[in-house]
Amino acid sequence: MDNWNKESWRDKPIRQQPIYPNIEKLNKVESELKKAPPLVFAGEVRNLAKSLAEVTRGKAFLLQGGDCAESFTEFGAVNIRDMFKVILQMAIVLTFAGGCPVVKVGRMGGQFAKPRSNDYEELDGVKLPSYRGDIINDIAFNAKARTPEPKRMLKAYNQSAATMNLLRAFARGGLADLREVHKWNLGFMKNSRLGEKYEKLAEQITQTLNFMEACGITSRNTPMLHETEIYTSHEALLLNYEEALTRQDSLTGDWYDCSAHLLWIGDRTREVDGAHVEFLRGVHNPIGIKAGPQIKTDELLRAVDKLNPNNNAGRINIIVRMGYDKIESLFPPLLKAFIKEGREILWSVDPMHGNTIKTSNNYKTRAFDSILSEVNSFFDIHRSEGTYAGGVHLEMTGQDVTECVGGAKAITEEGLKNRYETMCDPRLNADQALELAFLLADNLKKATKR
Repeated sequence: MDNWNKESWRDKPIRQQPIYPNIEKLNKVESELKKAPPLVFAGEVRNLAKSLAEVTRGKAFLLQGGDCAESFTEFGAVNIRDMFKVILQMAIVLTFAGGCPVVKVGRMGGQFAKPRSNDYEELDGVKLPSYRGDIINDIAFNAKARTPEPKRMLKAYNQSAATMNLLRAFARGGLADLREVHKWNLGFMKNSRLGEKYEKLAEQITQTLNFMEACGITSRNTPMLHETEIYTSHEALLLNYEEALTRQDSLTGDWYDCSAHLLWIGDRTREVDGAHVEFLRGVHNPIGIKAGPQIKTDELLRAVDKLNPNNNAGRINIIVRMGYDKIESLFPPLLKAFIKEGREILWSVDPMHGNTIKTSNNYKTRAFDSILSEVNSFFDIHRSEGTYAGGVHLEMTGQDVTECVGGAKAITEEGLKNRYETMCDPRLNADQALELAFLLADNLKKATKR
């Protein structure tokens, strides 16, 4: 931690940051956030780190998913509840298939900022700053909406606080009851075309729950069957916001970014000597690093060493996002290099970002078959190297949107227009996300029995 403090990132080169026209207003907002209560607590972060260390050792599995970008306008209890429900549904399928705990991490309660390929967008001859997420500016295409506004950080904080409160209530208040969650899965099975294979898995879960109940183990006398743990995560992109919510733990003296339990660095901001790596090296949260097709092994090794100099298990999650057509050629050399160097890494796959395409009717989408293909390749590569495929990272929603083509309900390119509601990138809908969990079951079963 030599020469680190929570402001030291300001002396480093930085990418993907807005240019605020009113610095005085920005400073005022940052001062207000510094006085605000933390959104998460150091003890919760430490518990997550311990669970992720178990994933790194092949004794648990990481399920991370949620919106590509949370929005101020779509905020509401129903959307939070439905996201919570689909994460639990997927976790039950994966827990039973793998015979191991599933660590549940939502992309929610802070996922408001988005990196962009270009700083500006042009429409009908008008050039304006790109939309960078509701925490920075508005998606409406006019000069006022696209001007970065510091007060949006306050709204993001307040919305995140409300989200965290509701998630904690759902996790402890009965919505996570194992028997009830499985009933939702059975309802999904009745309305899907997944076939006998998945009905068999659902029936096995039912038999297990019946057996446990016959032995006297029920949600009424066993809190673990009635409650759950769910953590939050987002990309640590807007460092003004992240710094303002960074706190020193009174018990240990360590620094934690209390905006979320887990933060990740995107594919566009992981420069070893850049501001984002500098900021995150000093906080004790688990850190994700996106690894796209342009990744250079030596640079990633250097970033990992800077972020995790003591090589602690549970600290670093490398999130592979190379695309279904590139992962088989690009990922094995990267994995072998880290095996050779003996780094403690939790490997997970993001099969969304590398598989984005444009349709003939100009919708940005992702094909379910391509998503599944990259996931399967990720597991196959780990099996061939004798390593553990530790998790999956998904952009998804609990709503019945039509943004990704394919899946059991066979959404077509023409059908995308029915409910295409994303603020940025296309998401799996609830049925597609759960279908993917069932399809993941065999891979996870093989991985945990290796």
